[in-house]
Amino acid sequence: MTDEHHSDRRNFLRTGALAGTALAAVTSGAFAEEDGSHGPTKGDIAILRFLSAVEQIESDLWQQYNELGGIQDSEVPGGSGSGPYTAALKNLDGDMDQYIHDNTEDEFSHHAFLNAFLESIDAPPVDLSKFATLPSSKATGANQIGRLTNLMKLKVDTSWWTRYRSRDKNPDLDPSFVFPQAVPDLITNGPFPAIPRADNDLSPKDHIQAIANTAAFHFASIEQGGSSLYPTLALKVTDPVVLRILLSIGPTETSHFQTWHDKAGNAVSDPLAPLTDPTSPTLTFPNLNVTPGGEDFQTNLIMPEPCPFLNRKFPPVSIIRPVSISTKIFGAQQAVAGLKASGLFIGQPPEFFTKVGKLAEEADEATRKCHRED
Repeated sequence: MTDEHHSDRRNFLRTGALAGTALAAVTSGAFAEEDGSHGPTKGDIAILRFLSAVEQIESDLWQQYNELGGIQDSEVPGGSGSGPYTAALKNLDGDMDQYIHDNTEDEFSHHAFLNAFLESIDAPPVDLSKFATLPSSKATGANQIGRLTNLMKLKVDTSWWTRYRSRDKNPDLDPSFVFPQAVPDLITNGPFPAIPRADNDLSPKDHIQAIANTAAFHFASIEQGGSSLYPTLALKVTDPVVLRILLSIGPTETSHFQTWHDKAGNAVSDPLAPLTDPTSPTLTFPNLNVTPGGEDFQTNLIMPEPCPFLNRKFPPVSIIRPVSISTKIFGAQQAVAGLKASGLFIGQPPEFFTKVGKLAEEADEATRKCHRED
């Protein structure tokens, strides 16, 4: 697929989303009349702009996954697929290519919609395309275009695995507690690639499987971040329409997360695990069902276990966590710091971090305002 087609994909989504902006503007006005508000605040706009940047970053990384391991079609064009990589992903689930395709399309739609809505309220949209200069994979099937993200040198944090299984700890109440890693090697011994860097990564069989397994845990790591980010920022929103946007997009990130949580479990259970990468022997995917630790590591516990919430005087409840009112625990800047620490932005210039960091800072500074009639 040519670069022109790759560009057409973005243009199509952007144009399609713009078709609904008149309705969005009318709806925003209707809500403002009902509750006496005055439309989106400066803080609301900052939140939308930061989320648009995040969605563009996600679109970029998911596009790379789809080019090599997903389904390339008119909905998500670009690339031509890598047979061995796709086969390794399908060892985790026979529908992995379809799920990758659909997650990719979702992220493009989120970015296009958020920018279109921003334009409808005369707020500046976000475009990080000038920073899409990182190299592509050289493996057959990848488009040779500039990228925002680097999937070839990742340290994947897998502590979300035990965080969502813990019945005793909640990062909002226990910010200093360190949740154990499901696959410690991915963060302590990394970086490792989550896509084949070139065709010589396609063998031996256990090597490309290790790359696919790394991708599966990265999928879940990315989407659990979105699951927490949207409700955390929603707590700062003033305008009802902006709140509706966050409460409507956010749960799709949670849907993605649970899907990838399930598939990552197949990488650390029979019959694929344990598996040691023969090319990088410091990377082992253990069989978590035989690892001491009980329910905290059990692979089929993909739904959030009940945990303490708000105050330990209340009974445990199944929730998304963290959803924090403290930016010291989680927020826009913490999200960016986590992505940077993972190696996702290796190769980006200081200007990129200044741009994204400023968007994150402004989002974190947003405060919900209570509009009252005079």
